[in-house]
Amino acid sequence: MSEPFLSVESISASYGNIAALHGVSLNVPKGEIVALLGANGAGKSTTLNVISGLVRPTHGVVRLEGKPIHRMAADHIVQQGIIQVPEGREIFRDMSVRENLEMGAYTRKDRAAVAQDLDAMCDIFPRLKERISQKAATLSGGEQQMLATARAMMARPRMILMDEPSMGLAPLVVEQIFNTVRTLNREQGITILLVEQNAKLALSVSSHAYILENGELALQGPSAELISDEAVQRAYLGA
Repeated sequence: MSEPFLSVESISASYGNIAALHGVSLNVPKGEIVALLGANGAGKSTTLNVISGLVRPTHGVVRLEGKPIHRMAADHIVQQGIIQVPEGREIFRDMSVRENLEMGAYTRKDRAAVAQDLDAMCDIFPRLKERISQKAATLSGGEQQMLATARAMMARPRMILMDEPSMGLAPLVVEQIFNTVRTLNREQGITILLVEQNAKLALSVSSHAYILENGELALQGPSAELISDEAVQRAYLGA
């Protein structure tokens, strides 16, 4: 792996008296897709929430390009270019598709460029263009995931934290979503940290992967090696 764009160093975190992470460390190089895998409750979403400033770590450091960000407020981390696409999409259901996309650009002042980016998102996601005036609540699950991803892109992020983008979606829709993930990474150079239950799919699109168990780092390595590892196959790939 190259020098990390984002580094998580010995992070621990708790929810009240319940410890969720125990000294987790990981690196995400600039311009790459890194996968974070593990069973439900392993600490994957908590790791993303620590990075995005939604959960304050009890120990450890998060650095962006060498600069500590783990004490920053969440909105300041957004301004640093890190945007989270949350589990369950968390779209604004009573707003239109257009209004959701505009909310993604709320920190920006370049209104002409925002309008251009909105048009670009409609090109990347034609289904959103077709439904631009509809309430977000009327969209299918796959369309809502497209909207959540496009809303994140409206902030012009340098890095996207994606939390379970395939959850609850049909296989064909999942394929479409992951094709978009590849496109955002390859064509726009966006760094992506991907949390995903579909381990085989996550390993197929990522360059490196980390596996959490009970809030601790259990395994890491190049995705191409992990996907052929017998222990990983038995535990996570259904082999």
